[in-house]
Parts: sequence; structure tokens; C-alpha cells
Amino acid sequence: MKNNTNNPRRNVLKKIAGTGLAGMLVPGLSDRLMAAEAQLPENLKGNVNHSVCRWCYNDIAFEDLCKGAVEIGLKSIELAGPEEWPILKKYGLDCAMPWGAGLGIERGWNNPELHEELIKSYEEVIPKVAAAGYKQIICFSGNRNGLDDTKGIENCAMGLKKVMPTAEKHGVIMCMELLNSKVNHKDYQADHTAWGVEVCKAVGSENIKLLYDIYHMQIMEGDVIATIKKYHPYISHYHTGGVPGRNEIDETQELYYPAIMKAILDTGYQGYVGQEFIPKRTDKLASLKQGVEICDV
Repeated sequence: MKNNTNNPRRNVLKKIAGTGLAGMLVPGLSDRLMAAEAQLPENLKGNVNHSVCRWCYNDIAFEDLCKGAVEIGLKSIELAGPEEWPILKKYGLDCAMPWGAGLGIERGWNNPELHEELIKSYEEVIPKVAAAGYKQIICFSGNRNGLDDTKGIENCAMGLKKVMPTAEKHGVIMCMELLNSKVNHKDYQADHTAWGVEVCKAVGSENIKLLYDIYHMQIMEGDVIATIKKYHPYISHYHTGGVPGRNEIDETQELYYPAIMKAILDTGYQGYVGQEFIPKRTDKLASLKQGVEICDV
């Protein structure tokens, strides 16, 4: 078992607390960081901020999942809505990627007919996200429905620009998820990293970024590490998943996650990595623990 007394990140936080610099950080952030570090299991290195997607464990009671997450060393349970945020706080857990706004995966920002409803939804929820202390919210391009890629970019940008003032005011990032249209989400438009990057460029705000789902992008385009290195300024969150099948991220699948995690850290990324695989084993929390340990480089 690794002794974390020489963990650089933990030592820095101790020095911050000891010198009074913690008060110069965002209010409450230093306390959360110190609390998270104090709870970090000795076998975790502390370089990766570990999270997990709630929907992959829907058959586990939410409070039981929270307890298990804390024991494993996770700092966040994501894709949780406002009704679950108080439970997360009870267990000292963050929500790295909240949801609660929008019209779902298939009906998104590439359809101007939906803009009015989408804008209303996000403008109602974004202040709640900020009030809860969270920094991002998920959003989707929507399905193509015959729309070409150029027009899809234009339509997304046109709608997202209208909600950016609210996002910027509250310091919340709208994070568009990249999904595969080959296996899981037929006809989804944001199915390549370069397309999502063009949406971000067209919106022209630091409050629109991408959720780079490693599972989905391995299926659509591969070249994961090179893509992360090239486009990391436009990425504010990552998801994992085994390929093929979206199951455990161990030796049963084709991706080598330690190398991918190292590449992510090498970009200077300090956000969360969310486990989003569907466990096949009976002991699902054991699979989650294994996934965290594989990614803990």
C-alpha cells in the first residue's frame, strides 16, 4: 500500500492551509480540497480527480453508492440532478457534471425550433448549479435529422450564444458531450471531436467546452491520445468506458487507460475523470474500484 506522506498534491494543500493562503482561494474551495485530501485512501496517488456517472449504478440505492464512492476514494458522483445534490453534500461529494436542463440527447442545440425552450431551461438551471457550488452542466447537439455538419455548427452556435451571458455571469461551463453515432446514438451530430471544437470556436466563449467521452470517440475516430493532445484546450471533462461493449476498463478491452490518463494529466488538466462503464460483474462496486485504480496514475 502506497504511503501518501510524500504526495506532492497533498503536501501543497497542507502548506496552503498552514500559511493562510487558503483564504485567497475561491470561498469554500480550499475547505473542500482539504477535506477531499484528508479522505483520500492511502492507495490512491491523488493526481487524478475521480468521479463516477450515477446512471451506471441505478440499481444501487443512491446513498449506498455515495458511501461506496467515499470508501473507494471518489470525489464526485455526476449526472445527478438537483434533487440528489443535497445527498451528495451530506457525504462530502462533488457533482462534476450535473444535469437537469435540456431536452435530452436527441433534441439539442442544432435545431433552432428548440432554442427558445432550451434557453429557458438552461437559464433556469444554471443559477441553481452555481448556487450548489458546481461548475459545469451537460448539453447535447441533438440528432442530425438530415442537417449537414456546417449548418449544424451554425445552429448550435446561434442558440448557445444566447445562453452564454447567463453561463458567464454564474461561472458555469456548458459542456457538450461527444457521443458515437455508430453503435449507441444513431444520427447524433456531435460525433467527432473536430466538429465539437468548431462549435466552441463559433460560440466564442470560454463557457462552452466539450465532454470528451473516450469510449465514444474510440469508436468514432480512435487516435485518442493524439486527439486529446491536439484539442485539450476545448475539453473540460472526460468519461471512460471499455471498448467494445462499454464494460469494465481492464484487460478485457482494447484501450490502455493508464497511458490515456497520463496523456490527460500531461496537458495540465486538473478537472475530473468520470467512470462511465456498465459493470458486468456481480460486485459492481468492486469493478468501480478497479476502474479507479487503473486510472490512478
